Amino acid sequence: MSTYFPKAGEIVRKWYVVDADGQTLGRLASRVAMILMGKENPQYTPFIDAGDHVVVINADKIKTTGMKAEQKSYKHYTGYPGGLRSEDYRERLARKPELIIEQAVLRMLPKTKMGKQMITKLNVYRGDKHPHQAQKPQDLALEVRA
Repeated sequence: MSTYFPKAGEIVRKWYVVDADGQTLGRLASRVAMILMGKENPQYTPFIDAGDHVVVINADKIKTTGMKAEQKSYKHYTGYPGGLRSEDYRERLARKPELIIEQAVLRMLPKTKMGKQMITKLNVYRGDKHPHQAQKPQDLALEVRA
């Protein structure tokens, strides 16, 4: 018996819409990362990208638990001396809430070429409108824990 591996043309990718309104950031990001990797697909193979497309709406209504809204900060280094840049969670939520979800999901994906390919299947939008109606996305309900 030989193991079956799906070919690139045989993989049928679905489209899902996730509403981030009232969702916890980490729980939402981990569930979306699993869908992008294809781990919920029966044809999952670690070295083949068999994941589905995910559209996240209402990114500006994401929630965090504990004191993260006051204490969390995002840092990156520009590469120049003294080039450490930081931004608080609340500032980034007001300026660009899509980036919060994208980075949370990106950091849960593999740090390889395939991980970069997987993140291209993620689309995050601030409001409840998105331009992907032509793909007929299905609503994906995530469990809300209070």
